Amino acid sequence: MSTFADIRRALHRIPEPGFQEFKTQAFLLEYLQKLPQERLELKTWRTGILVKVKGLNPQRRIAYRADMDGLPITEETSYEFRSEHEGYMHACGHDVHMTIGLGVLTHFVEHAVDDDLIFIFQPAEEGPGGAQPMLESVEFAAWKPDMIFALHIAPEYPVGTIALRPGILFANTSELFIDLKGKGGHAAFPHTANDMVVAAAHLTTQLQSIVARNVDPLDSAVVTIGKITGGTRQNIIAEHARLEGTIRTMSLDSMRKVKSRIEALVQGIEAGFECEAQIDYGSNYCQVYNNERLTTEFMDWVRETGEVNLIECPPAMTGEDFGYFLEAIPGFLFWLGADTPYGLHHSKIEPSEQAIDVAVRLMSKYLTWKAQQA
Repeated sequence: MSTFADIRRALHRIPEPGFQEFKTQAFLLEYLQKLPQERLELKTWRTGILVKVKGLNPQRRIAYRADMDGLPITEETSYEFRSEHEGYMHACGHDVHMTIGLGVLTHFVEHAVDDDLIFIFQPAEEGPGGAQPMLESVEFAAWKPDMIFALHIAPEYPVGTIALRPGILFANTSELFIDLKGKGGHAAFPHTANDMVVAAAHLTTQLQSIVARNVDPLDSAVVTIGKITGGTRQNIIAEHARLEGTIRTMSLDSMRKVKSRIEALVQGIEAGFECEAQIDYGSNYCQVYNNERLTTEFMDWVRETGEVNLIECPPAMTGEDFGYFLEAIPGFLFWLGADTPYGLHHSKIEPSEQAIDVAVRLMSKYLTWKAQQA
């Protein structure tokens, strides 16, 4: 059987968009079908996979989740095994996450524990969001776990280090798309037109006042406009402009306040520039809130075993739809040190493959220990 580094490299070559992970699903299924089948059960849900490793005397179901999709980024790594799908890349470590999931699963196929273990390969984490619909599916309900765990690579931490905290770890997030429609015209006759480039510029500046003047300074929030498009050429007044951005907050209350202020400012732009506007919040992810009891227990276990170096980290403005699982099921997510100078979603990110063995060993030992607890 191939080493897990080889598996990671094979997965790295085939990044796919959310709910289009057809090659990825086929690769995972082929691997799973080569394992001893006596204690394995498989279900598919859309492009995702649910795997049960049957326990010897099951009293509970303990789950581990790995995300599957890639990102629309053109790869610029030094790898010989670069993406074969032009314009797509595993730039958020999901190839590493899936490989770790397979490694832990393989361990438990060979080393039985009492409880049932459920391995979840979830599509569309990057968008439009696979966790919530998967959680609501008939397939998931049949094997709904009693607790659930996951990890995410962290470029800034060295291999052999993990980081987490009880309570909120990742922010509430929402996409933001605003379309403005006015009246186009000749650049020489601005009084006969209604310029949406000017309207978009005013709105972009106004949006930056929300966090500074509407969010409690002891809370945290971000409103970022990452892309503006408008117009067709330099001497035509733009009839349409589009703003694309993201909202991130550390509390649901702040998310509601930020959206309310966005809507008020957009209404003001409509009145002030005599235009029409539409807001689309796209994909919305709830916060990742680590169960305090299970997280504290895990952190104590890590300190006692000395399996890895443990850091209790601050919350991050990162978004992750694993938060939907944690709303419904006790569990936690932790950062896994991957030691690369380039950050998540960067075209040159090269996470250390040594992190795979660290995580497989850690989670195999932890889940074995957890399955022994009454």
